[in-house]
Amino acid sequence: MSTQSVKQAGLTIAYIGGGSRGWAWGFMKDLAMDPHMGGVVRLYDIDREAALKNQRIGTMISAHPEALADWRYEAVDTLEAALKGADIVVISILPGNFDHMASDVHLPEEYGIYQSVGDTTGPGGLLRALRTVPMYADIARAIQATAPKAWVINYTNPMAAGIGTMYEVFPGIRVFGCCHDVFGAQKLLAAMLEEVEGIRDIPRQDIKTQVNGVNHFTWLTSASYKGQDLFPAYEAFAKKYQDTGYLKGQDSNWMNSFFHSSHKVKFDLFLRYGAIAAAGDRHLAEFMPPWYLKDPKTAQSWGFTLTPVSWRKTDLQERIRKREALLDGSEPLALTASGEEGHLLIKALLGLGDLASNVNLPNRGQSRQLPLGAVVETNALFRDQEISPVMAEDLPAPVVNMVARHADNQLSIVKAALEYDWQLAFNVLQNDPQAAHLPPSKAAEMFERMVNNTLDVLPAKWRRGSHQQ
Repeated sequence: MSTQSVKQAGLTIAYIGGGSRGWAWGFMKDLAMDPHMGGVVRLYDIDREAALKNQRIGTMISAHPEALADWRYEAVDTLEAALKGADIVVISILPGNFDHMASDVHLPEEYGIYQSVGDTTGPGGLLRALRTVPMYADIARAIQATAPKAWVINYTNPMAAGIGTMYEVFPGIRVFGCCHDVFGAQKLLAAMLEEVEGIRDIPRQDIKTQVNGVNHFTWLTSASYKGQDLFPAYEAFAKKYQDTGYLKGQDSNWMNSFFHSSHKVKFDLFLRYGAIAAAGDRHLAEFMPPWYLKDPKTAQSWGFTLTPVSWRKTDLQERIRKREALLDGSEPLALTASGEEGHLLIKALLGLGDLASNVNLPNRGQSRQLPLGAVVETNALFRDQEISPVMAEDLPAPVVNMVARHADNQLSIVKAALEYDWQLAFNVLQNDPQAAHLPPSKAAEMFERMVNNTLDVLPAKWRRGSHQQ
């Protein structure tokens, strides 16, 4: 849709997972605070009641005295109704539920495998991908049938499996994936400059970075501020805090939060390999051999904690409580920016100003060291109806070897899930650094138990006896 038609007729956004308790509200607020776009957001969710309540919250946000844009929110009954005529599609869903995730994360602990997140790689990431792929295949087919020219933004993990599936099912789709982990690395570099040079309040966007890798195992090959190379300062910074960790800007007791860390994993990886690992420590640790995740005590020694699924269940109840408080007026509704870039990327694609950002797309050569077709995270330029990936700088050889292993696994996961190939999926598990130490018999036992625990949301062909090992 052109800029002129946006102003005249408004934009149509389909939000899949529109009953989201939290993420959707941030997106709604970002839209409300930007005066350059308006239109309708259709909310679709398998939880119809949640979508209806978000329709009310979205309407409240649009009516806020500080709102600068005119958006209308509609909860719809079907995926097709959400997608019909959509200009933009946003996908933010939970593949399965937290009971499934509890099996993903905690069953492997019986086999000596500890996961700090469990949604992207390792045994947990594999099982979550097996649930995600058939869901995304259905969504891709629906987009092909009803909104083939729409731009599609994916926020769901595992990022690579979802995006890879959509391009496999509908090669002409225009989907890309957004993740804020690189933003965290930029903020850390800004904090470093404040400490080292006394420069305060640097917007993280002013830290210019070159990005290469796969989602949650993304690396900065260069970083600068106003032309100043930040790698020498970061080396000194990493050496200074490699033992104690860097805690400024968060609770001094990092164990009070399941999402904070002391950045010790980042510092260790930089001092080993010479590139800045850009994801959070909880994610980075899962892509490596169990150096940082041998057990919970080891994780704590590296300045981060494991996120139990029991906490996620409790947090969900708190989000539901917050939703009801917003709806009944007992909690004020404040318009605050989310810090995400989704609405800015939409503007750029509509011709409302170019924007460069990190993005997840299939590798068409922008990362020459990683497998073609694998979903990689690099910089790209967003402009009117176009995303142009930027050729990534090379990673150090040891880092390439690690990242390529995961990129190959991610390609295989999509293939295994689409073809119901038990053996290929099992091979991915055995090739993962977290599980590589398990004897094949134990790995097979664990894998079968994990599959059985999620069969209610997997295609029937995953049942024992419908495959060959």
